[in-house]
Amino acid sequence: MKAAVIFQPGPPENFVAEERPTPKPGANQVLVAIKAFGLNRSELMTRKGFSPSVRFPRVLGIECVGEVMEDPSGEFQKGQQVAACMGEMGRAYDGSYAEYAVLPKSNLFSFSSTLPWEQLGAIPEMFHTVHGSLHSALQIKKGEILLIRGGTSSIGLLAVQVANNAGLTVIATTRNPKKKQLLFDNGATHVIIDDGAINEAVRKLFPEGVHRALELVGATTLRDTLACVRPQGIACMTGMLSEQWSIKEFAPMDYVPATVCLTTFDSGQLLSSKEAFQAFIKDVETGAVRLPVGKVFRLDQIIEAHQLMESNGAGGKIVVLP
Repeated sequence: MKAAVIFQPGPPENFVAEERPTPKPGANQVLVAIKAFGLNRSELMTRKGFSPSVRFPRVLGIECVGEVMEDPSGEFQKGQQVAACMGEMGRAYDGSYAEYAVLPKSNLFSFSSTLPWEQLGAIPEMFHTVHGSLHSALQIKKGEILLIRGGTSSIGLLAVQVANNAGLTVIATTRNPKKKQLLFDNGATHVIIDDGAINEAVRKLFPEGVHRALELVGATTLRDTLACVRPQGIACMTGMLSEQWSIKEFAPMDYVPATVCLTTFDSGQLLSSKEAFQAFIKDVETGAVRLPVGKVFRLDQIIEAHQLMESNGAGGKIVVLP
């Protein structure tokens, strides 16, 4: 099988194309023929060497969709469509940047769909992150005001759509004025150009603040995002587009406004149900949700795909077809 292997952390050019034996599944494992996978910024950070637990060489890739080739237990039938994400995939063991992968059964979601693989490949991690952030962490309700900080990321664009469909007023941010229309096209009610301090602009629109805030930029803007939230509101930090993990000299009493709740969402700790996953696929099939796919690459173009991800110029999810 073909695989893209990273031997030493560094730039995209460190990926090496290799021919490897197709792996064999062991107990509680399934061999999956990978049909598509999406790129994620966590893979970019691992590639750069910012994931201390990852040992190289490694086949990266924290998500995929494909078909079952072999399941020694017989639980999954050959040809069954499956999706996988997280569970230390591409970190503790080889992931999806290959034509085949051996994956834990506990990591697989079976589904049924007629969508093309390049669309299905965009779904697993994006769905779990958006659904978990909005419903499990923020507990959104119809009629509320939601701020999405980092709206033109693939997660942000999908979150705008899902929140709009759920009847929320959505404020989305972008640093690039040229991307305002992209946010409106995906269902944003208001767009704010993010200069690093948006609290004043948010309060001009809604003096009491927003009910919910989804933080996708990360630690660099979190304090300002919290200031946009009204009392008894909730802010959820889900993304780290800024690639900054921590906050120096964090003083909770100064940082978090009184009665505002701060939480996080990490799909590595909590995944949504298989039923919700299948329902989301149905929404895509019917057109209720438009997947924000930016560009599709082949596996032998993984260097170019990572270069595009690093440039923040994709305008949606980057998908790779092995």
